Amino acid sequence: MKRAGIIGMGYYVPEKVLTNDDLEKMVETSDEWIVKRTGIKKRRISAENEYSAEMGIKAAQKAIENAKINPEDIDLIICATTTPDYFTPSNACIIQKNINAVNSAAVDMNSACTGFVSACIMTQQFIETGYYKTVLVVATEALSKITDFNDRKTCILFGDGAGAVVFTACDKGGIIQSHMGAKGNLGHNITGLAIRKDADEDAKRLSGDGRYLWMDGSEVLKFAVRAMTDATNKLMADAGLTVDDIDYLVPHQANVRIIDGAVKRLGIDPEKVFVNIASYGNMAAASVPVALCEAMESGKIKKGDKVVIVSFGGGLTWGAALIEM
Repeated sequence: MKRAGIIGMGYYVPEKVLTNDDLEKMVETSDEWIVKRTGIKKRRISAENEYSAEMGIKAAQKAIENAKINPEDIDLIICATTTPDYFTPSNACIIQKNINAVNSAAVDMNSACTGFVSACIMTQQFIETGYYKTVLVVATEALSKITDFNDRKTCILFGDGAGAVVFTACDKGGIIQSHMGAKGNLGHNITGLAIRKDADEDAKRLSGDGRYLWMDGSEVLKFAVRAMTDATNKLMADAGLTVDDIDYLVPHQANVRIIDGAVKRLGIDPEKVFVNIASYGNMAAASVPVALCEAMESGKIKKGDKVVIVSFGGGLTWGAALIEM
């Protein structure tokens, strides 16, 4: 059976940097308060006319160039996003058009911050069954467009960016094991309305606008540490391995306290955990692929390493995958 192996990666983040000092001028907060509670020092913010599809296109082009393939070789594009440009056409179709991947199918998916990991797991199924040979996964978010910058509980957290990975059928390496799940009964802890009208949701927000993200931070934190720990432990057990067999862990970059809590519970050496949240904040679905790209570029992750990617997100959802790079 073929495996889904990574042959190319790329990422893009906007030029504009929003620092904690900048936020001090916008809401009642401080650099010390933000860093202590989240580990975030700055985040990237998309330009006024820059949206998630455009960022995804730029990340996809870099991944394709890195993979040394032609866009015509791509069989499927999966775009993971919570912030698509349109309800229709999908971001994946916009990306397909702009990179000239004329032979590919295209579909968006939304499992919030878990989106990239979920898309990788779906890619695994398509490639292992032989349905597709080459799949482009793009995770792209313009979270600043749905963030209320009057709400200090959320505006300190989120940033914009995109990451992309090209998978193709290979004989060894690639995705070895995967696991994902959801608890819809907890979904009310992170919300953002689309076409639904809901006075109760509007009332939760300072702006009164349900389209902005709202989150019960304490409840999400409790869920997140447990979800990332349990998902990683199940993944390793199913693979017949332990955390000692992992060369690197790349977790969702939501909050350094969540990452530290999960690392402590897992008993993994912190030196084997890649963290870049200080520079980007929480980029939702884009967090893991951007971190994965940076870890490879820096040489911390090398070809042949066994890497676990793990995330949690709205829904509430979680996912993890063990990949031999």
